[in-house]
Amino acid sequence: MLKKIFCFLLFAVFLNASSIKVAVAANVSFAIHDLIAAFHTKYPEVKVDVILGSSGKLNAQIKNGAPFDIFMSANMKYPQDLYKNGFALNPPRLYALGGLAIFSTKKRDFLRGLSFLKQKSISSIAIANPKTAPYGKATQEALKNAKIYDEVKSKFVYAQSISQAVQYIVSATDIGFIAKSSLFSSKMKRFKRYINWIEIDKKLYTPIKQGAMIIKNSKNIKEAKEFYDFIFTKNAKKVFKRYGYL
Repeated sequence: MLKKIFCFLLFAVFLNASSIKVAVAANVSFAIHDLIAAFHTKYPEVKVDVILGSSGKLNAQIKNGAPFDIFMSANMKYPQDLYKNGFALNPPRLYALGGLAIFSTKKRDFLRGLSFLKQKSISSIAIANPKTAPYGKATQEALKNAKIYDEVKSKFVYAQSISQAVQYIVSATDIGFIAKSSLFSSKMKRFKRYINWIEIDKKLYTPIKQGAMIIKNSKNIKEAKEFYDFIFTKNAKKVFKRYGYL
């Protein structure tokens, strides 16, 4: 009897389930599943579909009518642009501050600072495309402020997003720049600070203020607002902090 009641309740939840599409900047890909799990403790009936990509590409897709409900960008620039041009239901709001790190699967001498990238032993450096990925733009800015950009730019291997930059470093390049948040994923925890990675001095680049907004043409405003409001709660902040966000 209890089994029948449970099955009935499960079926009722399924019938009432709704779905939202969240366009998520690639750097959040490592934290998003924990965020959704925490969200589901309060809203188990809301299915969350995640669309990952660079913020610039997701921004362009939204302008072209992509049926997303929420946009979690890697910076404030793109959601502010969407709001200004009438694509956002609300002004963008800061949900996290991202950090930049340099990472290698091999042991590196990080004591020399970024100047060690000029060594001949380092022939390839993965970075996200600065034109579409905010973390790529931050990388470019950091290297210019460190006065070594012109000397190392010939070594760049461009990734379409910051998460793809991680893939490049693990499989092909000597080293690369990534979102600090990626280092806290289960697959990356084996790599050690000061041996495989260091955080980039925040004085070298503009703070990466990550902004979110609800898309004006959302078909599921109620559910979108529930998820949007959740990412600013204490529970969500705990998840962001666990993944190295400030």
